[in-house]
Amino acid sequence: MIRSYLIGLAAGQRGIVPLAALATAGRRGDLPDDMPLAGLFKHPLIAGGAIALSAAEMVGDKQKSAPDRIVWIGLAVRSVTSAYAGAALAPKGSRVTGAAVALGTALASSYVGWKLRVTAMERYGQTATGFVEDAMVLATGLAAVDPRLTRAA
Repeated sequence: MIRSYLIGLAAGQRGIVPLAALATAGRRGDLPDDMPLAGLFKHPLIAGGAIALSAAEMVGDKQKSAPDRIVWIGLAVRSVTSAYAGAALAPKGSRVTGAAVALGTALASSYVGWKLRVTAMERYGQTATGFVEDAMVLATGLAAVDPRLTRAA
């Protein structure tokens, strides 16, 4: 369930990152074939669109007009993307648990991440803290879809 947990952490900060991470894994051939909608994430147009939407979300986050991640629409997006990605990354037979782990992690980390970011912005500003957060979220999302994370040594 570590992969579901990690994708939930990423989703808590950036709601579209789970889709971009799945698209990256799909293009590499690292998604299970029995995953619902796996074929979509392997398609170059869909994968590119997910990545572009994620990049747009990251750019938008640096704007003064960006809403807080804890507004209802942000939490709704995080709920859907984290649950889907958490299920997709869970071992077969544990997909419901994977969805629940990712969803719970995303919602909890949304509030924790929001509070940490607000505090950091007082000292470092919106843009600098956003770039640092983006780097951490991207690394977490890509780690979550890396199949080596759960392979036996």
